Amino acid sequence: MKRMMAPHWLLLLSLSVGVMAVPIDRNPAPQEVHPPKEEVPDENADTGLYYDRYLREVIEVLETDPHFREKLQTANTEDIKSGRLSKELDLVGHHVRTRLDELKRQEVSRLRMLLKAKMDSTNTQSVKLDHASLLKQFEHLDPHNQNTFEAKDLELLIATATKDLENYDTERHEEFKRYEMMKEHERREYLKGLDQEKREKEEKRMEELKEKHRQHPKVNAPGSVAQLREVWEETDQLDPQEFNPKTFFKLHDTNGDGLLDEQELEALFTKELEKVYDPKNEEDDMMEMEEERLRMREHVMKNVDLNQDRVVSLDEFLKSTEKKEFNNPKEWETLDGQKPVYSEEELQRFEAELRDKEAELGRRAETLRQEQEILKERGKALEAQKREYQQAVMEMAQRQKQQQEEVKDAPPAGPNGELQFQQGINKLQQEETGEKNVGKVAVQNEGEVPAEPPQNLPQQTP
Repeated sequence: MKRMMAPHWLLLLSLSVGVMAVPIDRNPAPQEVHPPKEEVPDENADTGLYYDRYLREVIEVLETDPHFREKLQTANTEDIKSGRLSKELDLVGHHVRTRLDELKRQEVSRLRMLLKAKMDSTNTQSVKLDHASLLKQFEHLDPHNQNTFEAKDLELLIATATKDLENYDTERHEEFKRYEMMKEHERREYLKGLDQEKREKEEKRMEELKEKHRQHPKVNAPGSVAQLREVWEETDQLDPQEFNPKTFFKLHDTNGDGLLDEQELEALFTKELEKVYDPKNEEDDMMEMEEERLRMREHVMKNVDLNQDRVVSLDEFLKSTEKKEFNNPKEWETLDGQKPVYSEEELQRFEAELRDKEAELGRRAETLRQEQEILKERGKALEAQKREYQQAVMEMAQRQKQQQEEVKDAPPAGPNGELQFQQGINKLQQEETGEKNVGKVAVQNEGEVPAEPPQNLPQQTP
């Protein structure tokens, strides 16, 4: 079946999964029914996939090619999932291929940065990265060709997104189960820490809160005529006697693409959820409200989405209004009326996991404590060394200052370093020594007999 807007499945991948519903205004002004308007992509919607931006940009570029857009209009879900549509990539315009090549190179570069950051965070910087091998873990692109966007890339992108989105609801249910088990675990641990009297009193209070939560108005089965009429009357503020399924569909096809995606469907359940959950009430858990919203959406999809493409067309919606369940549905059972989403055995395994994690955290904490003590001791030693060094520097400075003062107060020194006044003393000593020596010689001469003149010397003639 041909649909109004071309990307009925590829666009679904980027817009319809993993987004919390936006509540509809409870008291809007009366609306007129307008023909479907040109689609405006919701920039805030997010599939929750780690390659969401890449997926969106590829879809947007493909939509700019008239040939590919025409093929997409006539393609069915099987053509898209099987990869047959990917072969049409060879016929798109050159500018489209060039842009797709650029997007792929950007995505490869982004993944390389993520890998490097991951390696750096694990202190393995010295390990040489083999990007070609590491990129194989990302299934949404072909790692053997990192420069051009080929049909293989589109096929892998569709296949990976399909698989990931089909598992998305399962993962959300699993997260909620773990949340509920953690809540019960904390409740039991809290009660263990109380004495018997306080424990009994607290258990009674908790049971009263549960019972208060159960006392809510009847919830209409999602997708039933009663539920849709209530939205028509209270949210859309239209005459209940004029309820028209086709008009209702167009009113709530908020992006005008001729389809009700999962986000638009979940917005229809806000009125029913408000009967059960109020964020102001202690007894109402908003996490349970989102799980309830997911259950409602899955219920409608199961009964209305005939081709299982995760969107509801106008034909599928109108056919669902002809079913017996539309006018006479089974009573909807909310979470508070069901058994816990986990068994006692699952809770015990969960608590064992928590104990193991707590023990591991305890070991890490002890290791960190010991390392902290070592660092503290090293800090003390370094502080002591610092003080010793500062003391040595101060003493050295004092000695230098003292020496400078001594040199400043000392008399002038001679060329050989001796003091100048010492030279005078030495000179006087030398003079005294000389005088004593002269006197001694004189005394010795006085005691000697003069020598006789030599005999028989020739006489001198006048």
